[in-house]
Amino acid sequence: MLLRATATAPETETFIGIGPTRDLDAYLSNVAHTVVADVQYDPFEVGYRNVTGDETAAAPEEQPFWAVSAVGAGTQQVEWDLREGNWTVVVMNADASPGIEVDLQAGAHIDVLGPIALATAGGAAILLIIGLPLLLAGAIGLGRHGPPPPYAAPHAMSHGATAPPGGPRSHEVRAYPVHLRGDLDEPLSRGLWLIKWAAAIPHFIVLLFLHIAFLFATLLAGFAILFTSRYPRALFDFNVGVLRWTWRVAFYTYSALGTDRYPPFTLHRTDYPADFDVEYPERLSRGLVLIKWWLLAIPHYLVLAVLAGGWLGGWSTGIATGSGAGGDDATDNGTWAFGSLLGILVLFAALALLFTGAYPRGLFDFVMGINRWLYRVWAYAALMRDEYPPFRFDQGARDPDGRGPTGPQKLPTSPPTQDGPSTSGLPRM
Repeated sequence: MLLRATATAPETETFIGIGPTRDLDAYLSNVAHTVVADVQYDPFEVGYRNVTGDETAAAPEEQPFWAVSAVGAGTQQVEWDLREGNWTVVVMNADASPGIEVDLQAGAHIDVLGPIALATAGGAAILLIIGLPLLLAGAIGLGRHGPPPPYAAPHAMSHGATAPPGGPRSHEVRAYPVHLRGDLDEPLSRGLWLIKWAAAIPHFIVLLFLHIAFLFATLLAGFAILFTSRYPRALFDFNVGVLRWTWRVAFYTYSALGTDRYPPFTLHRTDYPADFDVEYPERLSRGLVLIKWWLLAIPHYLVLAVLAGGWLGGWSTGIATGSGAGGDDATDNGTWAFGSLLGILVLFAALALLFTGAYPRGLFDFVMGINRWLYRVWAYAALMRDEYPPFRFDQGARDPDGRGPTGPQKLPTSPPTQDGPSTSGLPRM
């Protein structure tokens, strides 16, 4: 243990000592002094207790009970090995006169902490060396189930409906190869959103580990792209599955509140109202892999910091208070800040559900637009595509690029007649 005391006045001779509490209580009996009663560290604050007395103590240097002590002008320092028992630290003027101001520093050296720190660091390194290959192997294994089946829009070919004239629209070009779907699953509970955070805790725990694997899989894929121009398919399917799982939980909870169905624990596609997919690229740029995830994506990061990252804004307030005539004024500053735009919109949707039982459709479409922008940039930053994400809100439950309708698709059930009205709504020829 080390104690260091420096008098505020350089010429003052200071005494610092450590002695048994019982002897010091007798030494300072009926002597006015101040006791440090409490110390708080966050924020740092010291509490004092004043002890009254009308006698003057004898010179401290002459007392025989000190375990260690030092006296003199300037900085005084003592070092002491901790012992069993009750001990007290005393700082006072060398001549025992009242009134002293010092800067006091204390520290301790614990020999066992060094070996513990080294053992902990060594154990962490060993676990990292063992765990990282296992983590990547698990990611590759989960991704080897093959690419998910293409999404089939519900109701599109049901009840005997036939395909539109001209055959399937295989020639349609999708606007962006990252697809996010979220079908508003009404009716929704008025109050279930209040406890969804608790219901989703198991998912949050699993996703914590999946996102760690996602990070390492992306790093490994980056090296593979740099040397081969290809994203390993197993890693690609795993990372898409992690984002798909993340989006399902986000859609259920506070990124959309779009369904009350509990999300499934799987990386693969299900019939859940929310889905996510990225078209697999056959080739990727070797050069872009070095800059697109940080430099090229910075404009999107700045926009998304406002839309979904909690940088919407805020302000500070100041209230001036006075201590009376001639007193100093003090300012009590308070900071008010908004959350993200996405969070505010979802909060409005939650309140609408609570009071009306309905989710405003325009609000839902706008929320989906923000989420779609977010996940496109996420996939781009994760090296999955080279196409630069568009700066726009593609609102609505489905992508506006042929991904699927936002509701049941009505198809003609019979060809138009020559002298009757067209069943498909087209004018007669």
